[in-house]
Amino acid sequence: MSPKFKQEEGFVFRIFSNEEVRMHIHVVKAENEAKFWLEPQIELAENFGFTNKDLKKITKMVENYGDEFKRLYAEHIGRRVDD
Repeated sequence: MSPKFKQEEGFVFRIFSNEEVRMHIHVVKAENEAKFWLEPQIELAENFGFTNKDLKKITKMVENYGDEFKRLYAEHIGRRVDD
Protein backbone atom coordinates (compact mmCIF):
# COMPACT_ATOMS: atom_id res chain seq x y z
CA MET A 1 0.00 0.00 0.00
CA SER A 2 1.40 3.38 -0.92
CA PRO A 3 0.54 6.12 1.54
CA LYS A 4 -0.97 9.36 0.35
CA PHE A 5 1.30 12.13 1.63
CA LYS A 6 -0.72 15.05 0.38
CA GLN A 7 -3.58 15.94 -1.92
CA GLU A 8 -3.85 19.39 -3.42
CA GLU A 9 -5.80 20.73 -6.41
CA GLY A 10 -6.66 17.14 -7.36
CA PHE A 11 -3.01 16.05 -7.42
CA VAL A 12 -2.22 13.12 -5.12
CA PHE A 13 1.36 12.78 -3.85
CA ARG A 14 2.47 9.28 -2.79
CA ILE A 15 5.36 6.82 -2.75
CA PHE A 16 5.67 3.15 -3.58
CA SER A 17 8.02 1.52 -1.10
CA ASN A 18 8.94 -1.42 -3.32
CA GLU A 19 10.84 0.78 -5.78
CA GLU A 20 14.42 2.02 -5.76
CA VAL A 21 15.92 3.51 -2.60
CA ARG A 22 16.54 6.99 -4.04
CA MET A 23 14.00 9.35 -2.51
CA HIS A 24 11.19 10.15 -4.89
CA ILE A 25 7.51 10.93 -5.00
CA HIS A 26 4.78 10.06 -7.47
CA VAL A 27 2.12 12.58 -8.44
CA VAL A 28 -1.16 11.22 -9.79
CA LYS A 29 -4.23 12.93 -11.17
CA ALA A 30 -6.83 11.00 -13.16
CA GLU A 31 -4.90 8.79 -15.58
CA ASN A 32 -1.75 10.97 -15.49
CA GLU A 33 1.32 10.30 -13.38
CA ALA A 34 4.73 11.86 -12.86
CA LYS A 35 7.68 10.84 -10.73
CA PHE A 36 10.01 13.38 -9.11
CA TRP A 37 13.38 12.74 -7.54
CA LEU A 38 13.70 14.40 -4.13
CA GLU A 39 17.48 13.94 -3.96
CA PRO A 40 20.11 15.12 -4.55
CA GLN A 41 17.82 17.83 -5.91
CA ILE A 42 14.20 17.97 -6.92
CA GLU A 43 13.78 17.09 -10.59
CA LEU A 44 11.34 15.38 -12.88
CA ALA A 45 12.21 11.71 -13.42
CA GLU A 46 9.27 10.56 -15.56
CA ASN A 47 6.04 11.99 -16.92
CA PHE A 48 3.08 10.05 -18.23
CA GLY A 49 0.42 12.40 -19.57
CA PHE A 50 0.78 15.71 -17.72
CA THR A 51 0.96 18.89 -19.80
CA ASN A 52 3.85 21.32 -19.44
CA LYS A 53 1.49 23.68 -17.60
CA ASP A 54 0.61 20.94 -15.10
CA LEU A 55 4.27 20.00 -14.68
CA LYS A 56 5.18 23.59 -13.80
CA LYS A 57 2.46 23.65 -11.16
CA ILE A 58 3.43 20.23 -9.80
CA THR A 59 7.12 21.13 -9.70
CA LYS A 60 6.35 24.21 -7.58
CA MET A 61 4.29 22.06 -5.21
CA VAL A 62 7.04 19.45 -4.89
CA GLU A 63 9.58 22.21 -4.25
CA ASN A 64 7.33 23.80 -1.61
CA TYR A 65 6.74 20.50 0.19
CA GLY A 66 10.12 18.91 -0.59
CA ASP A 67 11.44 18.84 2.98
CA GLU A 68 8.14 17.48 4.27
CA PHE A 69 8.09 14.80 1.56
CA LYS A 70 11.67 13.78 2.41
CA ARG A 71 10.78 13.45 6.07
CA LEU A 72 7.64 11.44 5.34
CA TYR A 73 9.50 9.25 2.87
CA ALA A 74 12.19 8.52 5.46
CA GLU A 75 9.58 7.70 8.09
CA HIS A 76 7.75 5.36 5.75
CA ILE A 77 10.84 3.59 4.39
CA GLY A 78 12.72 3.61 7.71
CA ARG A 79 15.63 5.65 6.48
CA ARG A 80 17.11 8.85 7.87
CA VAL A 81 16.99 11.92 5.64
CA ASP A 82 20.78 12.35 5.84
CA ASP A 83 21.66 8.72 4.93
